[in-house]
Amino acid sequence: MTPSCSQHELVIATPEGPHRIAWQQWQSSDEHDQPLIICVHGLTRNSHDFDFLARRLAQHGRVICPDILGRGDSDWLRTAALYGYPLYISQMQQLLTHLQQQHGNATFDWVGTSMGGLIGMMLAALPGGGGIRRLVMNDVGPFIPYASLARLGEYVGRGTLFHSLAEAEQYLRRVCEPFGPLTDEQWQHLARYGTEPWDGGLRLRYDPAIAAGFALVSGDVDLSGVWQGVSCPVLVLRGAESDLLLAETARTMLQRPDTRLLEFPGIGHAPALMARDQIAAVESFLSASS
Repeated sequence: MTPSCSQHELVIATPEGPHRIAWQQWQSSDEHDQPLIICVHGLTRNSHDFDFLARRLAQHGRVICPDILGRGDSDWLRTAALYGYPLYISQMQQLLTHLQQQHGNATFDWVGTSMGGLIGMMLAALPGGGGIRRLVMNDVGPFIPYASLARLGEYVGRGTLFHSLAEAEQYLRRVCEPFGPLTDEQWQHLARYGTEPWDGGLRLRYDPAIAAGFALVSGDVDLSGVWQGVSCPVLVLRGAESDLLLAETARTMLQRPDTRLLEFPGIGHAPALMARDQIAAVESFLSASS
């Protein structure tokens, strides 16, 4: 059965007051008790990054791909300082409560790329595991070297204006080159859903103010205490050339029970989860829990 995709919205509480968040829902069946699979994007990305993966995972459950506040179709914040993990965790907790009320799921699986992986790790470390049954952390771990954050800071929040979709695509091909050898169709997909009309041209679909957090980081980030609180099965995906999830960090993560590691050669930060082998790895890990 061909999966269907529908757009949804929810108004959540934030320190600024109510804000609207958006998500895509993929499913191949209308059955009420389908497993929930949550897919959360990286720092400057959006829910459409998972269109290829979600179409496949929808054979196994109801796939939810949210836009984190400040990205995609979700609201931007007026206060840049609020962009950070405390609010992202709150957003996801409110969304998950809504989904559980709607569909009756007590647990769910989580696929997170970079920032999305950290959000999942933080939720999974909460008492009771935050409801996460299985966790996929795509090219991120409990130790993040400052050098990788400095590299991201070179382009995040620059507010680039493009005169055409083709120009935007060329920009993304350059800054997102570590994603790996994507097809022309996939690059065009990222450009189409990663931009929006602005001032007679196109801009990237995220609030440039999310970059404010980089100014507060002056060294490596160590979240090993959070990682130690995770008890669910974990699949760690790593681009073999990644500068954010170092090989040493990935090996250290394997010391935790029920953790698997899969590396993809010729890819940096982060695997786009569009290639067949990457999709198959996620599908195999999650379907094993069914």
